[in-house]
Amino acid sequence: MLKGVVATVLLGMTASAAWAADPTGVWTRPSGASRMEIKTCGNGLCGDLVWLKTPANDTKNPDPAKRSQSLIGRRIVHDLRPTKTAGEWKGEVYNAEDGRTYTGYATLIGANQLKLQGCVLGGLICKGETWTRVD
Repeated sequence: MLKGVVATVLLGMTASAAWAADPTGVWTRPSGASRMEIKTCGNGLCGDLVWLKTPANDTKNPDPAKRSQSLIGRRIVHDLRPTKTAGEWKGEVYNAEDGRTYTGYATLIGANQLKLQGCVLGGLICKGETWTRVD
C-alpha cells in the first residue's frame, strides 16, 4: 500500500514538473476574443495570434505601413526566456490595443493557465490577464 502511495506522489510530481516546464500550445484570452500559440523560436519562446473572434487590423502599430495588416499571425510575445523563478519566462509583449511593446512575463499557474503581463518601470507596474490552454 505504501509503495502505491509513493508511486502516486512521484507520478504527480513528474506531471507537475512537466507542465511547469512547457508553456507551448494554444491559449485563449479570458474574454474569449483571441487565441495565441506559444512555440519555440530560436533560443526562446514566442507567441503569435492565431484566431480572433472579430478579425481586425493592427491599427495602433507604431509603423504606419503595418496598420492595414491583419492581427492574425501577428507576433505578440517575443523572446521569452526562463527566469530564476520556476514556471516563469521574461521577454517582450506587444499590446495591439495601444501599439506598444512592454517588458513581459509569462507565468504558468497550473497546467492550463498562463498569466501574461506587460510591465513598465523595470517591472514595478505590471498589468495582465490569465489565459487558458486550448490544446
